[in-house]
Amino acid sequence: MSTRTLPLVFINLGGEMLYILDQRLQAQNTSVDNTEKVMNDIIGTMFSKAFMDELLKPQQLYSHKTMKTVLTRLAHTSIMRLNPASMEKLYELMVMAFKYQVYLCPRPKDLLLITYNHMDAIREFFRDTPAVANQVDETHRKLIEVYAPLSEGEFQLLRQTLLIFFQDMHVRVSLFLKNQIQNPNGRFSLTTSGPVPHGGDVPGLIRLFSVKGREVSRCEFPSGGSYSSAVREGSFDLHGDRVLRLGVNMYEGELRSVLSAGRPAAKTCLGVTRQIMPDDVPNLLAKEELNLLARIMGSMKTVPVHSTEGSFRLNLFASDREEEEDEQASAELARIAAQFAEEELKHQDQGSSKGDELLAMMDDL
Repeated sequence: MSTRTLPLVFINLGGEMLYILDQRLQAQNTSVDNTEKVMNDIIGTMFSKAFMDELLKPQQLYSHKTMKTVLTRLAHTSIMRLNPASMEKLYELMVMAFKYQVYLCPRPKDLLLITYNHMDAIREFFRDTPAVANQVDETHRKLIEVYAPLSEGEFQLLRQTLLIFFQDMHVRVSLFLKNQIQNPNGRFSLTTSGPVPHGGDVPGLIRLFSVKGREVSRCEFPSGGSYSSAVREGSFDLHGDRVLRLGVNMYEGELRSVLSAGRPAAKTCLGVTRQIMPDDVPNLLAKEELNLLARIMGSMKTVPVHSTEGSFRLNLFASDREEEEDEQASAELARIAAQFAEEELKHQDQGSSKGDELLAMMDDL
């Protein structure tokens, strides 16, 4: 497992979160002042020095539960509030978008280009805020310093760590389904055509060489796809043409029209279809995750709802009725889970004290 994966996961998921929030704030006709304040507050906290210093330390990638907790805290550093159902939906959209980008990434090293595309797009959200721009630029310089020396093998390990992180997530997203890049079972449909990765050759040719290194024969074979030569390499500098389009805001421009097709823009909804994920797998990194949360959240300060003038609620559902139905379904699932837990407790030793049970639970982590 790579110990350099966490910063890329956080920045890319954070970038997707900002894309979705910007789209929903506009769809719900939120005032320009409130929209700018929400985006500036979140970005300012996300790229704060103390926060990034903690993330950039070599460490294992943690669970989805921990990542969602951190991102929820990040979203609530502004005057905006998301209820648990909307935050769950937001997280699923973020993860599936980034998962698709990782799947399509031509080379492991190009994961950096995806990250830099997110950061370039984030810069567009605060053109008139120099202080926040400096924070993003400083983080970008640190990323270049940390990741530029990595070898191809280290980038491959980083990519493998990301794939393990995503492997159990198969949430269906309406945007992907409409574009036929996701199957009804939640798995992506990957194409077997297009340009090969930079530095690679178009498949379909086998060349044989002599012991002296001279080509003695060649033969062709069907590659099973329609491939073309590689395009030029994107820029890994602070600014420049990334060439690779993965990581740009897919809710803007041509792709955004897909979201609002057939319904008014003010009611555009980013749809997901949930599947229940097992959450009872023993987490061997629980102690480290708790320490991470303590350090990271120490650098975040949420804005109390009751003490903030102008605070508002953002809804990621198409209607309040849909949100109520989702909350009712979640409550019913929680009730069923509680019944299973009660049955399990009946078979445990009744003589153990609550303190002993807690210690045993901690030992199991």
